[in-house]
Amino acid sequence: MVKSAIGLPPLPGQNGPPTGTRRTPKVSWFALSITVSAKAAYKLLEIQDKDRVFRPGMTVVDLGSAPGSWSQVASKLVGPAGQVIASDILPMDALPGVRFIQGDFREEAVLAELLAATGGRSIDLLISDMAPNISGTMAADVPRAMHLCDLALDMAGQVLKPGGVFVVKVFQGEGFEAFRQDIQQRFGTLKSRKPAASRPRSRELYLVAKDFKG
Repeated sequence: MVKSAIGLPPLPGQNGPPTGTRRTPKVSWFALSITVSAKAAYKLLEIQDKDRVFRPGMTVVDLGSAPGSWSQVASKLVGPAGQVIASDILPMDALPGVRFIQGDFREEAVLAELLAATGGRSIDLLISDMAPNISGTMAADVPRAMHLCDLALDMAGQVLKPGGVFVVKVFQGEGFEAFRQDIQQRFGTLKSRKPAASRPRSRELYLVAKDFKG
């Protein structure tokens, strides 16, 4: 299979990284070998290219991690000195450098296991690519998606250290602006990103919030 400059297989119908009306991300620091969703990985890599949310040695929590593409990227970017704790209600194959906890992070037992997995280290970054099963009906899908965003933000508020970073997938529509304002109150800076790997007509966006106020 042909691979791109960053070691990821091209998206279907492409000979390299995803392209479109937006510029192609310049993520070429090292080769990555992603064994699950390359498209999802490209999105996170472009965010990293623009916002440098990952650093070596970080402790990262990945919510809604299955099938594991974001966890794989995170593990490679934080390196052997860092750690990635992933959680999902769905099963996920074991990945090098990733501690996976299956269950609903809203439950006390799952949250306690997640926090114990850090070994007492502060959580630097929380990432969430969660999305509901899409019905195709916007009036139903967007509120369900934004509910997951609210859960991720609540989790970030519980576990992030002061100055921490939050990256979350959101959908434009009902509840989006209120959610955005909530993040602005809790973090020092907030940016919106539409990665090149996202479909141009999709309501999908990623919010990158830095400098958690605690």
